[in-house]
Amino acid sequence: MDILSSLEPIVRELIAPAAAHTDSQAVYPRQALQALGSQGLLGLISAADVGGMGAGLPEAVQVVERIAQDCPCTAMVLTMHYCGVALVEPFAAEDTRRAIAQGRHITTLAVSETGSRSHIWAPTGTAAAQGPSAVLLNAHKSMITSAGEADSYVWISRASSGEGNTLWLVDSRLPGLQIPSRFDGMGLRGNASSPIIAQDVAVPLSCRLGEDGRGEDVKARYLMPYFPTLIATTSVGLMQGVLRRALQHVAHTRFAENGSGLADLPTIRAYLAKAQLKADQARLLRDDAVQAVLAGRPDAKTRLLQCKAAAAEAALEVSDTAMRVCGGAAFRKDLGIERLFRDARAASVMAPTTDVIYDLLGKALCDAAA
Repeated sequence: MDILSSLEPIVRELIAPAAAHTDSQAVYPRQALQALGSQGLLGLISAADVGGMGAGLPEAVQVVERIAQDCPCTAMVLTMHYCGVALVEPFAAEDTRRAIAQGRHITTLAVSETGSRSHIWAPTGTAAAQGPSAVLLNAHKSMITSAGEADSYVWISRASSGEGNTLWLVDSRLPGLQIPSRFDGMGLRGNASSPIIAQDVAVPLSCRLGEDGRGEDVKARYLMPYFPTLIATTSVGLMQGVLRRALQHVAHTRFAENGSGLADLPTIRAYLAKAQLKADQARLLRDDAVQAVLAGRPDAKTRLLQCKAAAAEAALEVSDTAMRVCGGAAFRKDLGIERLFRDARAASVMAPTTDVIYDLLGKALCDAAA
C-alpha cells in the first residue's frame, strides 16, 4: 500500500477542515485518529506479526510531515503515539500490540515531570514494590500529550530498586491516576497536554518495559530514533504549511492603485526566499538524521539532537516571516497562518528544549577537543 495515498484523503477531507475547530475549541482530534486507525496508520510501525504495517522511521516521518502541514496538533498527537509504540513493540504483551496495530489503542509518552522539567532523564517519580508482582507508582507528570485521552501511557519512574530509571506501560484507566487541570494554552491546543498525578497506582510487573533501572538504555535504543526526529518533522511540516499559505496570499494580493502585487516587492521576495532556505536546511538535516539512524552511523545521536533543535528554531523564524510578509491579513483566522505561528512555539520548549540540546552538543564538542 502507498502510505501517502491512503493518508491524503484523510488529511484533505477530515484533518485539514477540522484544524481550525480543533484549535479554537481545544478539541482532541479523536475523529482523525479513528480515521488513521481505520487505514492501519496507527499501527504503521507495529510489527506485521501482530497485524501492523511493519514500517519504520522513514514511513513515520512521511505521515507526520504531511499531517503537520495542515494540523501540527494532530501531528504531535501521532508523534507521541508512534514514540510510545516504539517502546511498546519490543516489550509489551501481544494483546496490547495487536490492539495498537488494529487502530483500537492509542498510547503516548509520560516522561516529563514537574520536578525534573526538561531533564527527562532524571525523573522524581517512584515505583515502590508492592509484593512480588506489582509496584505502586507515585509521580506528578507535567504536559503529557493525550492526557486522559490515550489508552495507555509509556511511563518513566526511578528504579524500584537500585539506581537508574525504569519504563512502564500504564493503563490510563487505573485507579489513582488524576488529571488536575486541562490544557488551555497558546498553541497545539487540541493535544490534551495536561499534568497527570499518580497516587499509589498499582501496576503489574508484567507491564515493565525492559529491565529495572535500564530505562535510559531502553530509550536510547528504541525511542531515540523516533522522538527527536518526529518532533523535528512536525516543525518541518509546519513550515511547509505556513509557507504555502503565505505564498498563496502574496501571489494573489494586489494594490488597487497600480495593479502591482505583493509578489512584486523585492523585500517580500527576499523574506520568502530566506524562509524557504531555513525550511529546506531543517528538512535536509532531518533527512540526514534519518539516514544516520538507518545506516547506524556513529554521528546518529548528534544528528538526532541537531535536527530537533534546528527544526524547532527554524519554525520560529519561518512562521514569524509568514506573519510579517502577510501583514494584517495574517492575523485573521481564515488564513491559518496565525494558528501555525502559535503552534510553532511549542517544539523549542519541548523536552529536551533547544537550550538543553545546545548545552549537550556544546559539551560534546568541548569534551572532544579536550
